[in-house]
Amino acid sequence: MSNDAATAEAEGTAEAATPVPEPIPHGLGASLPPADARAKTEGTFPYAADLWAEGLLWAAVLRSPHPHARIVSIDTTHAREMPGVRAVVTHEDVPGTPLHGRGAHADRPVFASDVVRHHGEPLAAVAADHPDTARMAAAAVIVEYEVLDPVTDPEQAFEAEPLHPDGNLIRHIPLRHGDPEAAGEVVVEGLYRIGRQDPAPIGAEAGLAVPRPDGGVELYLASTDPHGDRDIAAACYGLSPEQVKIVVTGVPGATADREDQGFQLPLGLLALTTGCPVKLTATREESFLGHTHRHPTLLRYRHHADAEGRIVKVEAQILLDAGAYADTSSDALAAAVAFACGPYVVPNAFIEGWAVRTNNPPSGHVRGEGAMQVCAAYEAQMDKVAKKLGLDPAEVRLRNVLATGDVLPTGQTVTCPAPVAELLQAVRDFPLPALPKDTPEDEWLLPGGPEGAGEPGAVRRGVGYGIGMVHMLGAEGADEVSTATVKVQDGVATVLCAAVETGQGFTTLARQIVQETLGVDEVHVAPVDTDQPPAGAGCRGRHTWVSGGAVERAAKMVRTQLLQPLAHQFGMSTELLQIADGKITSYDGVLSTTVAEALDGKELWATAQCRPHPTEPLDEAGQGDAFVGMAFCAIRAVVDVDIEIGSVRVVELAVAQDVGRVLNPAQLTARIEAGVTQGVGIALTENLRTPRGLIRHPDLTGYALPTALDTPDIRIVKLVEERDVVAPFGAKAVSAVPVVASPAAVASAVRAATGRPVNRLPIRPQAAVATGT
Repeated sequence: MSNDAATAEAEGTAEAATPVPEPIPHGLGASLPPADARAKTEGTFPYAADLWAEGLLWAAVLRSPHPHARIVSIDTTHAREMPGVRAVVTHEDVPGTPLHGRGAHADRPVFASDVVRHHGEPLAAVAADHPDTARMAAAAVIVEYEVLDPVTDPEQAFEAEPLHPDGNLIRHIPLRHGDPEAAGEVVVEGLYRIGRQDPAPIGAEAGLAVPRPDGGVELYLASTDPHGDRDIAAACYGLSPEQVKIVVTGVPGATADREDQGFQLPLGLLALTTGCPVKLTATREESFLGHTHRHPTLLRYRHHADAEGRIVKVEAQILLDAGAYADTSSDALAAAVAFACGPYVVPNAFIEGWAVRTNNPPSGHVRGEGAMQVCAAYEAQMDKVAKKLGLDPAEVRLRNVLATGDVLPTGQTVTCPAPVAELLQAVRDFPLPALPKDTPEDEWLLPGGPEGAGEPGAVRRGVGYGIGMVHMLGAEGADEVSTATVKVQDGVATVLCAAVETGQGFTTLARQIVQETLGVDEVHVAPVDTDQPPAGAGCRGRHTWVSGGAVERAAKMVRTQLLQPLAHQFGMSTELLQIADGKITSYDGVLSTTVAEALDGKELWATAQCRPHPTEPLDEAGQGDAFVGMAFCAIRAVVDVDIEIGSVRVVELAVAQDVGRVLNPAQLTARIEAGVTQGVGIALTENLRTPRGLIRHPDLTGYALPTALDTPDIRIVKLVEERDVVAPFGAKAVSAVPVVASPAAVASAVRAATGRPVNRLPIRPQAAVATGT
């Protein structure tokens, strides 16, 4: 063989051995990885706590040690005289509106002035040249209290003295649907309690405030609703909204609106007072004390059913503990009342719902608020109906499930896809996991692990079901709107939209939308600030729907600008041209060019809005088309319970969910798994205890989050892709409804294993000890 031939053969072998690079995921339906995944994995992603500025001062907030007290006096003299202290502010230093709040109610003071209404309420804030100095100065503020008896039982709030000028009752919704005289052959009743869950974000609150030359201030925050926060801050500072700018920094995870405005507002006030940048980083204890939590709820239910297990009537009373201030309690109550019967056909429903103020920590928006609490109750009732009639729990549910075209107890017709029966059948028919062997090497599979006190012979397996539903977007007339701009220059696309990436994957979705629509590979999403048009809060799947819809519309407008010259040149309409794999082709093959060639140095841009169809408030009978769309999920839980000591191990959760359309398979799977895991925490471990209104153990040692060892096998057995025609891309929000359904499923499984009613979440060990043991 010649040298040339040998060389050619070697080169061919080397060329053949070179691995072919895998294609980069592209467009909708692909598992495009997040742009910030590498930075977050390597620890180089800049979070709010990493912020810095020249001449920085440090802030600290003084919070009340009492849940209820009258403020006799506040003396800041000693704090002001400490070396290094630059400012001390109290309620007297708030130049604008002293009240703030989310939702329809602005009832929460920036600083308590006359009365303290909950443990941890802000009283004063300090700016100093060192964080330790700021904390010592805050502790040196002398507050004289007249301690009052706290009202911590929401049932007592109806008769107690008013805790707030607006009274103790925030909202009452009486829902009336059908015949009040209707009755069934079988009647089951239950009293249920849901505990207080904390969002427990992976990072505590942090922020930086920088004064501006025009007398305004810039706030660098991990905000999930920057324009809402800006408007509240401007009102409190006595400034116009244009004088306050919020720049969203890295958000360290958020399960919902979890910002503490009692943290944000003092921060900006100190910067305005000192004329210097001011930074505040909350401790984990301050985070627990400051932000809102899930509403603890008391529920009384009575179900009427016929002999076949079909529900005839549901009667319920729902009492939400809003804590000291209203926040989003009105919205949570509307969801709880509207979904009190669950995804079942109920011809007659009579529900009374109340949200009341107490001296407990404030409650607010947490994934599936309202819907999660009632799901635990109505699913327990379905188990009771099945048990009383001697029927299979899944079969009873199948005989009652909701479908598209059915009517909710609010009188609203379900027009979106509602494949509830298909979801339930999928999890029911999925093979059950194998039983653990009674051998030493498998002891870790038993409740309590290898060091547990129980005996393998005391373990009982239970199978239970939970079917949840949530509404998407705002409700009851909320004006849901988002604006986005898409620009293309030099073959690179940029998206400007004030939708905050909180971990729900919006920035990845925005890149996929532009890739799909314009055929441009390189897409960047600009950082968020309030100089951009508003996009609203990052909750209830809003950004997938309204912000994703705005990005899609803007991208389509740019697409038209790109294609019009080509269409005109070839005498055809733009509808006859398509973009795929970076190429533009006509229906007849006459035109074929690349997107890059068509752009040829052009700068194209467009701005668009997305606004879903309007809704209406519930009327005095709880009737009205209050919701834009709904999502459903069915979960089958398998648990092992040591019936002697009450320890519970969740073995497996099988999940079936209607998602409309899968936009990013990997991202969707992660969101469902995260929601299910959060639900396991609600079911078994998470309970922020507040004896007499005092938060006990406000840290991640005393508040038990589920760890990797507590997370069960999560099997996503079916994703129903029946597109919602009114939603952009036909997709539905996916993260909230598994949170709603999984606690109910776990409780149902423990009920099946023990024979106990299990009427409280989280499930306490004594509730899981079987009768007669």
